Amino acid sequence: MRTLWMALCALARLWPGTLAGCADAGRCCPGRDPACFAHGWRQDRVYGTCFCDQACRLTGDCCFDYARACPARPCIVGEWSPWSGCADQCRPTARVRRRAVRQEPRNGGEPCPALEERAGCLEYATHQGQDCGHAFVPAFITTSAFNKQRTRKAASPQWSTDTEDAGYCMEFKTESLTHHCATENRPLTRWMQYLREGYTVCVDCQPPAMNSASLRCSGDGLDSDGNQTLHWQAIGNPRCQGTWKKVRRVEQCSCPAVHSFIFI
Repeated sequence: MRTLWMALCALARLWPGTLAGCADAGRCCPGRDPACFAHGWRQDRVYGTCFCDQACRLTGDCCFDYARACPARPCIVGEWSPWSGCADQCRPTARVRRRAVRQEPRNGGEPCPALEERAGCLEYATHQGQDCGHAFVPAFITTSAFNKQRTRKAASPQWSTDTEDAGYCMEFKTESLTHHCATENRPLTRWMQYLREGYTVCVDCQPPAMNSASLRCSGDGLDSDGNQTLHWQAIGNPRCQGTWKKVRRVEQCSCPAVHSFIFI
């Protein structure tokens, strides 16, 4: 390429105007633009019509000076803004942060990354300071295999034989989860790898996680109407967390083992 460039420069001294390219034409165009052309040498050593649009890199018909006359400029963005407050109080919702574009990409430069991020949040007080939202506390879960290692005897002495069969199962459809779940590879927490978006999972509510008075597990979402987004968090890795929606309550869980969990 260097040899070709030197030869073209020598040719320009012999025949002025022969090397008319993007710089002489004053052209640098985004995308594919058939009107963005000049007359001169192309990068494939053919003389004639050459182009100064971004697509010429793919079609191989750029003018010889395209790379110098139209350098690629990446997108440059600013810093993230602070997180906004929750969009609403007393129920799971979202908070937002944004960043602005400082330099638009040009000539095939790196495109702009995401300019907005959203994260789930829940505020437990109204604007007037009234306590609320505790019905939507995150559900703390672990693998159902853990249930084999704990017995009803570990529960509070308040439990009697009359409540021996007081458990129930909640089915949820997962909406989102963090990438930390898929990367978990420790022996006792490897079960987190099987959490997937869009799957129906079963979560068993049994003593001692079940409250002996209400016969409920914290975060079971039983009061939700099925359209509310609820939050869960895996025990053993607090960064493995996400959201789901209630499907139904059943007496016994029937999901595959890898999609079966228990409330803690």
